[in-house]
Amino acid sequence: MSTTVHIEAIVNGREHALDVAANHTLLDVIRDQLGLTGTKECCVVGECGACTVVVDGTPMNSCLMLAVEIDGRNVTSVEGLATDGRLDALQQGFLDLSAPQCGFCIPGQLMSAHALLQDNPDPTIDDVHEALGGNLCRCAGYLQITEAVLAAAKAGKE
Repeated sequence: MSTTVHIEAIVNGREHALDVAANHTLLDVIRDQLGLTGTKECCVVGECGACTVVVDGTPMNSCLMLAVEIDGRNVTSVEGLATDGRLDALQQGFLDLSAPQCGFCIPGQLMSAHALLQDNPDPTIDDVHEALGGNLCRCAGYLQITEAVLAAAKAGKE
Protein backbone atom coordinates (compact mmCIF):
# COMPACT_ATOMS: atom_id res chain seq x y z
CA MET A 1 0.00 0.00 0.00
CA SER A 2 1.39 3.38 -1.02
CA THR A 3 1.02 6.60 0.92
CA THR A 4 -0.73 9.40 -0.95
CA VAL A 5 0.44 12.99 -0.64
CA HIS A 6 -1.48 16.10 -1.67
CA ILE A 7 0.58 18.56 -3.70
CA GLU A 8 -0.11 21.76 -5.57
CA ALA A 9 1.99 22.84 -8.52
CA ILE A 10 1.83 24.92 -11.65
CA VAL A 11 2.30 22.78 -14.73
CA ASN A 12 2.48 24.52 -18.10
CA GLY A 13 0.97 27.65 -16.61
CA ARG A 14 -2.02 25.88 -15.02
CA GLU A 15 -2.49 25.29 -11.31
CA HIS A 16 -2.98 21.66 -10.35
CA ALA A 17 -3.99 20.12 -7.03
CA LEU A 18 -2.95 16.48 -7.12
CA ASP A 19 -2.96 13.48 -4.86
CA VAL A 20 0.15 11.51 -5.74
CA ALA A 21 1.65 8.30 -4.47
CA ALA A 22 4.69 9.15 -2.37
CA ASN A 23 6.85 6.82 -4.46
CA HIS A 24 5.73 8.08 -7.89
CA THR A 25 8.12 10.05 -10.02
CA LEU A 26 7.35 13.32 -11.68
CA LEU A 27 7.41 11.39 -14.96
CA ASP A 28 4.65 9.08 -13.70
CA VAL A 29 2.46 12.01 -12.69
CA ILE A 30 3.08 14.03 -15.86
CA ARG A 31 2.22 11.13 -18.14
CA ASP A 32 -0.35 9.16 -16.16
CA GLN A 33 -2.20 11.72 -14.05
CA LEU A 34 -1.92 14.81 -16.22
CA GLY A 35 -1.99 13.01 -19.58
CA LEU A 36 0.99 14.96 -20.92
CA THR A 37 2.58 12.20 -22.99
CA GLY A 38 5.09 14.40 -24.81
CA THR A 39 7.54 13.74 -21.99
CA LYS A 40 9.05 10.37 -22.86
CA GLU A 41 9.94 7.43 -20.65
CA CYS A 42 13.09 5.76 -21.87
CA CYS A 43 15.99 4.67 -19.64
CA VAL A 44 14.33 5.50 -16.27
CA VAL A 45 17.76 5.98 -14.67
CA GLY A 46 18.60 9.55 -15.69
CA GLU A 47 21.04 8.63 -18.46
CA CYS A 48 19.23 9.63 -21.67
CA GLY A 49 17.37 12.90 -21.01
CA ALA A 50 14.22 11.90 -22.93
CA CYS A 51 12.12 12.75 -19.87
CA THR A 52 13.58 16.22 -19.32
CA VAL A 53 11.20 18.90 -18.06
CA VAL A 54 11.96 22.33 -16.64
CA VAL A 55 11.31 22.85 -12.93
CA ASP A 56 11.60 26.45 -11.74
CA GLY A 57 13.87 27.21 -14.69
CA THR A 58 16.15 24.19 -14.30
CA PRO A 59 16.09 21.18 -16.62
CA MET A 60 15.43 18.00 -14.64
CA ASN A 61 15.18 14.31 -15.46
CA SER A 62 11.58 13.68 -14.43
CA CYS A 63 12.31 9.96 -14.05
CA LEU A 64 14.61 10.75 -11.11
CA MET A 65 12.48 13.36 -9.36
CA LEU A 66 9.72 12.32 -6.99
CA ALA A 67 6.40 13.98 -7.77
CA VAL A 68 6.12 15.25 -4.18
CA GLU A 69 9.18 17.44 -4.88
CA ILE A 70 7.19 19.70 -7.23
CA ASP A 71 4.84 20.87 -4.48
CA GLY A 72 4.67 24.66 -4.78
CA ARG A 73 6.86 24.70 -7.87
CA ASN A 74 6.51 25.60 -11.54
CA VAL A 75 6.95 22.80 -14.10
CA THR A 76 7.09 23.12 -17.87
CA SER A 77 6.82 20.09 -20.11
CA VAL A 78 7.17 20.11 -23.88
CA GLU A 79 3.43 20.76 -24.19
CA GLY A 80 3.98 24.07 -22.40
CA LEU A 81 6.18 25.54 -25.14
CA ALA A 82 3.46 26.19 -27.72
CA THR A 83 1.11 29.13 -27.18
CA ASP A 84 -2.44 29.21 -28.53
CA GLY A 85 -1.66 26.25 -30.77
CA ARG A 86 1.39 27.97 -32.29
CA LEU A 87 4.84 26.49 -31.95
CA ASP A 88 7.43 28.64 -30.24
CA ALA A 89 10.61 29.67 -32.07
CA LEU A 90 12.57 26.74 -30.68
CA GLN A 91 10.03 24.15 -31.82
CA GLN A 92 9.76 25.84 -35.21
CA GLY A 93 13.54 25.89 -35.54
CA PHE A 94 13.68 22.16 -34.88
CA LEU A 95 11.13 21.57 -37.65
CA ASP A 96 12.68 24.00 -40.11
CA LEU A 97 16.14 22.46 -39.74
CA SER A 98 14.91 18.83 -39.73
CA ALA A 99 16.26 18.20 -36.23
CA PRO A 100 13.74 15.44 -35.43
CA GLN A 101 14.70 12.07 -36.84
CA CYS A 102 12.70 9.41 -35.01
CA GLY A 103 11.55 12.17 -32.65
CA PHE A 104 11.76 10.22 -29.40
CA CYS A 105 14.50 12.37 -27.84
CA ILE A 106 13.16 15.66 -29.17
CA PRO A 107 10.91 16.61 -26.21
CA GLY A 108 13.85 16.29 -23.81
CA GLN A 109 16.17 18.09 -26.23
CA LEU A 110 13.63 20.91 -26.56
CA MET A 111 13.27 21.29 -22.81
CA SER A 112 17.02 21.40 -22.18
CA ALA A 113 17.38 23.92 -25.01
CA HIS A 114 14.46 25.95 -23.66
CA ALA A 115 16.12 26.19 -20.24
CA LEU A 116 19.39 27.22 -21.91
CA LEU A 117 17.75 29.99 -23.95
CA GLN A 118 15.86 31.27 -20.91
CA ASP A 119 19.14 31.55 -19.05
CA ASN A 120 21.37 32.51 -21.99
CA PRO A 121 19.55 33.97 -25.02
CA ASP A 122 22.79 34.23 -27.03
CA PRO A 123 24.55 30.87 -26.59
CA THR A 124 27.68 29.69 -28.36
CA ILE A 125 27.98 26.26 -29.95
CA ASP A 126 29.86 25.13 -26.85
CA ASP A 127 27.04 26.43 -24.62
CA VAL A 128 24.52 24.40 -26.62
CA HIS A 129 26.68 21.27 -26.48
CA GLU A 130 27.07 21.64 -22.72
CA ALA A 131 23.36 22.31 -22.12
CA LEU A 132 22.32 19.32 -24.23
CA GLY A 133 25.07 17.03 -22.94
CA GLY A 134 22.58 15.02 -20.87
CA ASN A 135 20.28 14.38 -23.82
CA LEU A 136 21.09 11.41 -26.02
CA CYS A 137 19.94 11.04 -29.62
CA ARG A 138 20.06 7.50 -30.98
CA CYS A 139 19.67 8.80 -34.54
CA ALA A 140 22.73 11.06 -34.14
CA GLY A 141 20.92 14.22 -35.19
CA TYR A 142 23.18 16.37 -33.03
CA LEU A 143 24.27 18.73 -35.81
CA GLN A 144 20.70 19.66 -36.76
CA ILE A 145 19.67 19.93 -33.12
CA THR A 146 22.55 22.32 -32.38
CA GLU A 147 21.77 24.35 -35.49
CA ALA A 148 18.10 24.54 -34.50
CA VAL A 149 18.92 25.86 -31.01
CA LEU A 150 21.25 28.49 -32.45
CA ALA A 151 18.61 29.48 -35.05
CA ALA A 152 16.01 29.88 -32.31
CA ALA A 153 18.41 32.08 -30.35
CA LYS A 154 18.97 34.20 -33.43
CA ALA A 155 15.21 34.41 -34.09
CA GLY A 156 14.73 35.54 -30.49
CA LYS A 157 17.02 38.51 -31.08
CA GLU A 158 15.11 39.68 -34.15
